[in-house]
Amino acid sequence: MIPQEPAPVAENPGGLPASAAPVAASSAAPASAPAASAAAPDPGGSSFPESGAAPLSGAAPASGADAASGAGSADSAGGRAGRPHRAAPWPEAREAAVRAGTAARADRGSLGVPLGQALGRALAEPLTALTDLPSFDTSAMDGWAVVGPGPWTVREDGAVLAGHVSTAVPAAGEAVRIATGARVPSGTTAVLRSEHTRTEPAGQPGAASARSGLVLHALREVVPGQDIRPRGQECRTGDELLPAGAAVTPAVLGLAAAAGYDELPVRPHPRVEILVLGDELLTAGLPHEGLIRDALGPMLGPWLEALGAEVLATRRIGDDAEELYAAVTGSAADLVVTTGGTAAGPVDHLHRVLDKAGATLLVDGVKVRPGHPMLLARLDGGTARPAGTRHLVGLPGNPLAAVSGLLTLAEPLLAALTRADTPPTYRAPGTPGSGAPGVPVDGEVHGHPHDTRLVPVLRRDGRAVPLHYNGPAMLRGIAGADGMAVVPPGGARPGQELTVLDLPWPTTAGAVPVQGACFT
Repeated sequence: MIPQEPAPVAENPGGLPASAAPVAASSAAPASAPAASAAAPDPGGSSFPESGAAPLSGAAPASGADAASGAGSADSAGGRAGRPHRAAPWPEAREAAVRAGTAARADRGSLGVPLGQALGRALAEPLTALTDLPSFDTSAMDGWAVVGPGPWTVREDGAVLAGHVSTAVPAAGEAVRIATGARVPSGTTAVLRSEHTRTEPAGQPGAASARSGLVLHALREVVPGQDIRPRGQECRTGDELLPAGAAVTPAVLGLAAAAGYDELPVRPHPRVEILVLGDELLTAGLPHEGLIRDALGPMLGPWLEALGAEVLATRRIGDDAEELYAAVTGSAADLVVTTGGTAAGPVDHLHRVLDKAGATLLVDGVKVRPGHPMLLARLDGGTARPAGTRHLVGLPGNPLAAVSGLLTLAEPLLAALTRADTPPTYRAPGTPGSGAPGVPVDGEVHGHPHDTRLVPVLRRDGRAVPLHYNGPAMLRGIAGADGMAVVPPGGARPGQELTVLDLPWPTTAGAVPVQGACFT
């Protein structure tokens, strides 16, 4: 079984653990408290409050209309000052990310790319037919094009072939050879498959004519129009073949080519910049003297690219608020993804950077383990992109907690940016609107008393097998997984159906687990 996580920290009245309380003190704190004024940044200034500024232990919680709202509400980051925030339930946080991506999609436009470069993108406009398909009556089989009732005299002046202009036009009572895909001669009654006919020399007893040559006989009943694909059978010019937002698959490329396209209008890939924060991170070598390897830098770029993003850069920034502010406001990306700095530690600068940048917090903490300090903010403009809506997803610094943040906030936001429809929202299996059934879990899974848990699993024989090594700082479990099971508060009993979030890379159903994978 999966070992239970440590008991949750006692929560403040606003719904988050006290350690995650806002940087600024409550307005109800004594006026003489120096920390309250130190924690309020000057939006027009160039410096940040002292990193040691923390909420006063005696700060009274806000109530009523002053209490922070849940996920999806638009709170300025600076508006957090003086009141505790409430972590959003996990499903609500995902819905807020979908709404954010959907709202930003209108600013993105489209671009035309050659068919060979469109695979994996999303259509920016409906795919409409530029021609009838087929564009002329064609033969569905190799055989004979015949006119009128049989038997038929075989014309000897050549066959009708695909891609060639033929002068052989049979008259009533005549037949001419025809190939699959060839244009059917005008006046043709039907196409007879070769295996459904026989020929005999003209002049034989029973032959239709005493002239030299061959006579064609049908071995089955002939139905007018048989084995002829009429013009426009699949579509007519102007018909909508696929809606905007449809994924461009190999089959879509084939359809587009058949319908007359040389290039496709697609949505541009969302541009993402990754900011890996922390003085303690190494980019090479073994951990030493309190320094650890950066696991997120190598992981996040490929993961986000697998979700359809164009990663502009992965930058490493120390625990420096000014440098972080410059990077966030100067980014040209549609989405900035940061790692670490989302809680309330002495060098957790992200909230204060967002305050100064005038950001709007859409999600500020999520009731999910691991990863509850994650956040989503809207960045209006910036020095590199003064127009247009940008977003920032703040991931926790622990690796599996960061994966949780990717699946909770980044993945649904990116999906909404590129799709025409709204991505489906999460519903627990068995509830109205849940859609596809869940996957039965193999064994009991311990849960958090109040929060959703995301647990790495491997699907085997139709069941989700939870993997060990699923602590917030661990990647060993997710490295052997093919999905993340959504475990409701309180846990899951053996056989209970759970939603399993797919990971964005190919997996083989029923595959033998990687060597060393540990099951609970």
